[in-house]
Amino acid sequence: AMKLQSPQFQALFTPGLRSVAELFEKKNYELRIAGGAVRDLLSGMTPQDIDFATTATPAEMKEMFTSAGVRLINNKGEKHGTITARLHEQNFEITTLRIDVVTDGRHAEVEFTTDWEKDAERRDLTVNSMFLGLDGMLYDFFNGYEDLKNKKIRFVGKASERIQEDYLRILRYFRFYGRIAEKPGDHEPSTLQAIKENAKGLAGISGERIWVELKKILLGNHVNHLVRLMYELDIAQYIGLPLDGNLEEFDRVTKSIQSLCPKPMTVLTSLFKVKDDVTNLDLRLKISKEEKNLGLFLVKHRQELTKATGPEPLRPYQDFIMDSREANTNAKICELLKYQGEEHLLREMQQWTVPSFPVSGHDLRKMGVSSGKEIGTALQQLRDEWKKSGYHMDKEELLSCLKKL
Repeated sequence: AMKLQSPQFQALFTPGLRSVAELFEKKNYELRIAGGAVRDLLSGMTPQDIDFATTATPAEMKEMFTSAGVRLINNKGEKHGTITARLHEQNFEITTLRIDVVTDGRHAEVEFTTDWEKDAERRDLTVNSMFLGLDGMLYDFFNGYEDLKNKKIRFVGKASERIQEDYLRILRYFRFYGRIAEKPGDHEPSTLQAIKENAKGLAGISGERIWVELKKILLGNHVNHLVRLMYELDIAQYIGLPLDGNLEEFDRVTKSIQSLCPKPMTVLTSLFKVKDDVTNLDLRLKISKEEKNLGLFLVKHRQELTKATGPEPLRPYQDFIMDSREANTNAKICELLKYQGEEHLLREMQQWTVPSFPVSGHDLRKMGVSSGKEIGTALQQLRDEWKKSGYHMDKEELLSCLKKL
């Protein structure tokens, strides 16, 4: 049996966790770390959030915490068996072991159990189905640790059964493949077959849930391979991707963009040929307004807004920002530079601060220009001169320029 004693594991034992562990121990309820946190710890990472599993029922936990004077945070997890307790400024999400009784491909009705293996059986992937005792003892019913060490992504038990319990698991398979697998193309043929046969089930999954998974896939490894797979396995059409996605452009963009911290939408837009592709994605996935606008912006400008030849390659982008009447154009231009793979220009752009036009109507009035219309015209002319100078002319130079005009 394997016992974990890593520094990452030791670091979990905050005053809060020690108090929680004590309460469970006093009552003889078993408490273990579950799921993704175990996977992270075994990979030598510090988990972002930790889920706990227990043999205690929600009612037993409530009774135990309340009589110990522990504050419970009411979030709707209770009908799935999850209780959230707050100790020492820290939340602990603890879920009763459970068995799925009925599933409809979207959610399950559960009943509680004290059988750890039964609970592990209803989890999606072997690497996510392990438990870790607070003494560091690993409980691993489906060779998840072996798979993690070999960087293998497998469903627990029969792939088709796991997928039919919740079709979103198809995308979770891709997401964890992009996180854990070493190289593209290392799938079990039977798994791909099960995904293809069940792809249609994704049509019934809400757009919001799909978009959460898809965004993570777009920022993970092997994204080019995984998106091609979505087309090969007939998934693309059910998750809002265009039927004739531009896979060549996607291939080109994903090669250079990974290291530039792009937004998911920037990566995805390389699949799109026309702006309707963005609109259709939005209809299916209900993406945010900002994401939609970024997609439309990139589709519109990726071809013709490019760097200048000569000493000032950034000028076209800077001029675009200066002429733009919208907020956050700067951020969109940075995404465009990532899309175009212009790493060097991106760095420069991130250092550049938008200069403010040094002349005001007040300055012109002081010079004796009185009518509002004339002031407007003069300001526009000076603005053009200022732009031609690469935004370098200062107030004095501009005002002496006005005398010439």
